[in-house]
Amino acid sequence: METFFLVNRYLHITAGFIGFFVAPVALAVRKGGVAHRRWGKVFFWAMAVAGTTALVGAQHIHSLFLLLTAVFSLYMAGFGYRSLFLKHLAWDARVATFDWVVAGVGLVVFLGTVAYAFVAGNIPVGVFGALGASTAVRQLRGYANAGKLTKNQWLLNHISGFLASYIAAVSAFSVTSLRFIPFPYNFLWPTLLGVPVILWWHRRVRSQPVRVAPIFDLSGSPAPALRK
Repeated sequence: METFFLVNRYLHITAGFIGFFVAPVALAVRKGGVAHRRWGKVFFWAMAVAGTTALVGAQHIHSLFLLLTAVFSLYMAGFGYRSLFLKHLAWDARVATFDWVVAGVGLVVFLGTVAYAFVAGNIPVGVFGALGASTAVRQLRGYANAGKLTKNQWLLNHISGFLASYIAAVSAFSVTSLRFIPFPYNFLWPTLLGVPVILWWHRRVRSQPVRVAPIFDLSGSPAPALRK
């Protein structure tokens, strides 16, 4: 069994290392291009592996911090990835039951995280819990307003999800490896630096003309043309 957890640990480190360096590459290349989609896929699967192995590792070392960070990172990576397949919500009111369930369960989990943080007096955990809960609420509100969303909402969600997942991964690395940074700053500095980046990207997207030509998903297949 110890061999299993040792392999799990090295797999987690490898996936986290890949995601740490791939995310800036995906941001740097032309958005929507082949390279962006390729590196975006690599980042998503790296975060999926890192988050899943973190869940396993958290049970082994009894680390609540690692468990909560893994849940947040996985949820946000899934949120960012799934948004690519929900572009149709700008003109189509049909929302899959799967999406409702994921957002609903996420809201319950993150509200529980906030409650735990309040009782335990753990501010960093409360910050992640509040960010996760606000994301789940935004998802549910978006599903309730499906068919009336702005045409670029999927892109805003994509940016928020992937960058938030990256922030969580960097936070986990900081807490476990950058021990010279005192608590809670070792937990919070990636959020303090990362949230302004997300907001900057949001302003940039909103300031650009909305694309009405077919938009390609990760597979390269064109989505239906958006109505004006």
